[in-house]
Amino acid sequence: MNEAVRGIDDELLRILACPVDKSPVQLRGDRIVCTRCGRRYPIRDGIPIMLAEEAEAP
Repeated sequence: MNEAVRGIDDELLRILACPVDKSPVQLRGDRIVCTRCGRRYPIRDGIPIMLAEEAEAP
């Protein structure tokens, strides 16, 4: 498993939401991805960076 995503578990993913449209998110590779808008949020040192300005466009 990628070191950056090691601390990201299913329980945390159920709590997190896209800060832009409040939709659920999923872990895909080394990013957290909004299930609705597709924005991709980075994970740095095991910490999800859930800031709209840090997101990659779909």
